[in-house]
Amino acid sequence: MKIGLCGTMSVGKTTLVNALKELEEFEGYITRTERSKHLMSMGIPLNTDSTLKGQTVFLAERASELMNKAIITDRTVLDVMAFAHCSNSMNYVEKENFVQLASCLIHEYDYIFYVSPEGVDIEDNGIRETDAKYRQLIDNSIRYFITRYGNRIKNLIQIQGSTEERIKVIQETLSPQYV
Repeated sequence: MKIGLCGTMSVGKTTLVNALKELEEFEGYITRTERSKHLMSMGIPLNTDSTLKGQTVFLAERASELMNKAIITDRTVLDVMAFAHCSNSMNYVEKENFVQLASCLIHEYDYIFYVSPEGVDIEDNGIRETDAKYRQLIDNSIRYFITRYGNRIKNLIQIQGSTEERIKVIQETLSPQYV
């Protein structure tokens, strides 16, 4: 299965993927986690400064992940769409065209788990944006795209709480279908 976690920054998506990859039922799955530090070192602008070229690189990463049969990733095309939508560097036409292109890949995820920011403090990892208003803007944008393109999402499950609580929901959701 192709499993994507989506949500705004600093909600624990990477932590969750790293925890899931240790579980026996996800043995054999490829896991992909945040590469922002690497991409930033290549000169790719992040967050509010993201550009059409930069967002295209992020979308290409998501598309390459979807070429795998069994993957768990801490980003989805919905996340990329939200960051493009909130970019200060992209104009309206670029944003809309980009979103339309990216939205064509949503249906490829078997499950998308939306990770709620509710009750989760922003952690400063030295790379991600720590502005609470921007974090909320990204979350609002993700939820907007979930609604706008809901007909393309096969299975959407909202998760929140501790990492253990989130794992339990994921396991219960996927239990008859692990492989």
